[in-house]
Amino acid sequence: MTTAYAVEGAGPPLLLIHGVGARLDAWDGVVTALGGRFTTIRLDLRGHGESSKPPGPYSAALFAEDARALLDHLGIGRCHVAGHSLGATVALRLALDAPDRVERLALLSAAAGRTEEERQRVMERLALVERGIPGEHFRRSLPRWFSDEFRRANAALLERYAARNMENDPRAYAAAYRVLATTDLADEAARIRVPTLVVTGEGDIGSNPRMAGLLHARIPGSRLEILPGLRHAILIEAPTAVARLLAAFFLGPATGADPR
Repeated sequence: MTTAYAVEGAGPPLLLIHGVGARLDAWDGVVTALGGRFTTIRLDLRGHGESSKPPGPYSAALFAEDARALLDHLGIGRCHVAGHSLGATVALRLALDAPDRVERLALLSAAAGRTEEERQRVMERLALVERGIPGEHFRRSLPRWFSDEFRRANAALLERYAARNMENDPRAYAAAYRVLATTDLADEAARIRVPTLVVTGEGDIGSNPRMAGLLHARIPGSRLEILPGLRHAILIEAPTAVARLLAAFFLGPATGADPR
């Protein structure tokens, strides 16, 4: 297993974990807006980007172990961790399995506590991914991921993202999407004992404010932020707002429980 990664900036180490079908460059706008205040560590999850694409099945625990192995490789014992979408599930799994490695935790656009109807919808999307090509799922998801205004103003940008999405290995993409669709850590969230920030977009359907509120209610001492007017792709549509929230949280006074 080979993991592609990028390390930039200075200051406290911050591990950034992207979502399904994306790659480490999904964080480009956020990293730029952070202005070098952190040593950011970004990786392509297995099955994505320039990392190895072994056959599935994958799991949140496996993704988290890959992230922990990267931290070991870089000699980083403890760091802040932020994850988006599938990356939020991986970040939560990492904090549950290795709390000694996580200083503070940010869960962005995380899915948790799905209702039966929500489970049915995500399994329908998984079926589309498993029988088709990644780009088709991407195009159908645009209204769920981006606001109407952003889509109207950024057609060329979204075409580039669609083309990039088409480059995903279909089997690896499906294996990763199955993790997103079938993993629910809501019942374990109460075990988190590190300061935690929970963020989602006001109009996010798949990782909606109710789910964010559930995680906030279950994680002791956590903070909740709902971004008005935004849907799922907050890293792309509002990187400056995301960076502002992350910097304030990671650099601010300690909140929540801490096992130390």
